[in-house]
Formats: sequence, C-alpha cells, structure tokens
Amino acid sequence: MTSGLDRRNELREFLRSRRARIKPAHAGLPSYGRRRVPGLRREELAQLAGVSYAYYARLEQGYGETMSAEVLDAVARALRLDEEEREHLVRLARPDRNSPAQAAAPAQRLRPGIRHLLDALGVPAYVVDRRMDILGWNRLAVAVFGDWGQLPPGERNAARLIFLSPETRERFADPVRAALTVAGALRMNAGKSPADPHFSSLIQELSQKSGEFRRLWARHEVSCGSVGESVRMRHPLVGKYELLHEPMALPGGAPMRMVTFHAEPGSPSEEALRLLASREMEPQH
Repeated sequence: MTSGLDRRNELREFLRSRRARIKPAHAGLPSYGRRRVPGLRREELAQLAGVSYAYYARLEQGYGETMSAEVLDAVARALRLDEEEREHLVRLARPDRNSPAQAAAPAQRLRPGIRHLLDALGVPAYVVDRRMDILGWNRLAVAVFGDWGQLPPGERNAARLIFLSPETRERFADPVRAALTVAGALRMNAGKSPADPHFSSLIQELSQKSGEFRRLWARHEVSCGSVGESVRMRHPLVGKYELLHEPMALPGGAPMRMVTFHAEPGSPSEEALRLLASREMEPQH
C-alpha cells in the first residue's frame, strides 16, 4: 500500500515556493547582482521574520516541530501568506499526532437525511469528503456536470475528473481556472491528513497521467477558492453561463462538504440553468 505524504518534504517545498515569489524590492531589500534562485534568499527571509538564519534554515529543512507559534507567525508575515496558506504552514510544521484528521479515513457514506436534502434542493448540489470523493448529488447537478452515476465509484473524485476526464472539462468555460482551484484544494486537504495513503496514491496517479497537474502541483498553491465565487460553465444546449458556488460543512463524523450552485436572480445564467433543469427533469423514456 502507498504510504502517506512526506510531511517534511511538503513543508520544505512549500516554504521554498513561497519565498521564490517575493521580489527583494517588494520586501524593501536591495538586490545586488544576479541571483541563482528567484525571490528571497534564506538569510533575507530570516531577517524579515526576525529570526536567526540557522533557525529558519532548520524550518525549511522540514524540522518545524519545535518552532513556537510566534516564530511561525513571523515567518508567515514575512512570506505574506494568506490565512489558508498560514494554516497550511502550521499544519505541516507542527502536526498534532493525536489528531484524528491525521489518520487514514475510511470510505464515507451519506446519511439518508443528507440524500433526501440533496433531492429536495432546488439548485445543483453535491457532497464531497476530504479526499474529494463525490459521495452524492442531485439531478440538477447532473444537468450541470454530467451523470456521475455512469462512472465506477473509484472514478467519482473531483480531482480525477477535472484532470483526467475530457467530458468533465468540457462542462467548464475556463477549465484551467477550475483545475487550479482543485489542485489547491487537494494540496490543502492532503496537508490536513498527510498519513492518509489515499492522497499520495491519487497525487501519484495524476502526476503520471496529467502534465497539467504536474505543473499546477509544483506551484504549491493552497486554496479552496473564495466562498460565493463565480464558476463559468458551458453546455451545448445553452452555451456559456455563470454559477455562484457555496460550500457548507456538514456536521458529524468525518469532514464532508455540501457544495451548492445558483445563478444571479434575473440573469441570463438563471434562465440557462432553468432550461437545463427542465430538460433533466423530463420523464425518461
């Protein structure tokens, strides 16, 4: 069985990638001569964070267990990390070995009540777990994304679909943006459960089969996208339209999220969604 992610390597590469994106001039530092690597040097980052070079170098080597919260906050500020990136840094640097989130999670199933709720919603919606496996959806989601029920259960994964399914990508008007969002979510979720071998197995598969995934994964982006962010979709029947997505955490058990989509009231996108919904709800012959 594939082991979990190498947490120290993840920490090391994450810090290097964040350091590389900061130009010395933007940090108020002089830039002398040609640099062998982009962005700030280790010693410059340590200076900005107010810690010794040796102390920061140890952190970037993957040894953050003894680092205080104050030091990690200082490094996060110097690297100009947003909230999601800062949380990712702390999880990698100071993992709580007693946290159940670190363990390999069993396959999840939806409670009947959640399935009934999905069916009752008047907007496209689906439920995913931390592994990004799609656990349930309603007929309106089929109208927007396609029929996941036609896929083997092992292929009903948001990351696999966006990187390995041409049919799924055709549903997005901007598949590159969608892929970047999914890669960021996968990185963040894997950081929450580095001991789960599912993530390393999925990442290995995607890296082997998708050059786009390899490029995006190397960027070390960490994000699930903004709440209420618009997603540009397309369909042969209605052309391009936009939906707003709202993720909501579901209480109880292992982490799961329900993701709903809706269009701006009175917009052409609302009419497009209504047309797709009416087509999906037609009796099947």
